[in-house]
Amino acid sequence: MRLVTHGDSAPSSVNRYLLPHEHQVIMVRRHPAVLLRPVAEVFGGLILAGLLSKWFGDQGGGGALVIVWWAWLLLLIRFVWKVAEWSVDYFVVTSKRMLLTTGLITRKVAMMPLGKVTDMSFQRSLLGRMLGYGEFVLESAGQDQALSTVTYIPYPETLYLEVCQMLFPGGNDSDD
Repeated sequence: MRLVTHGDSAPSSVNRYLLPHEHQVIMVRRHPAVLLRPVAEVFGGLILAGLLSKWFGDQGGGGALVIVWWAWLLLLIRFVWKVAEWSVDYFVVTSKRMLLTTGLITRKVAMMPLGKVTDMSFQRSLLGRMLGYGEFVLESAGQDQALSTVTYIPYPETLYLEVCQMLFPGGNDSDD
């Protein structure tokens, strides 16, 4: 499976960070597993709010019920915010560099030139192996870079091979 995209298929939130002489090769949104914790918090909060509603309802605590449901509403709003943030976060590999764009209001663009990457690996936890995501670890020649780890990468093996092919273009080397 190749994750190469052609033309200007990137959203404008990514295209504005591309230089005129570079072209996008790979662009992926981070894996939806990044939303697992907010989903668990919303459902856990809903269960807790339901149990507390029953308990406070039996005790006649109307004011406490309002506080419980407002607290759950805040969890729900936080979840919607996390989904909105996820929808604009992209990992992009161009012909010259790797970019990670994050943030809904405060936009952050972390970048590493392909020529500076001296080592690249990926890691997968048990949950990552079950759900299909991983983490890239990028190293540069003894320098701290803005982009050193990229978490929740979908298709990590495929992306790893494609990026390695860009980093180390072997051509048609033969062992003759």
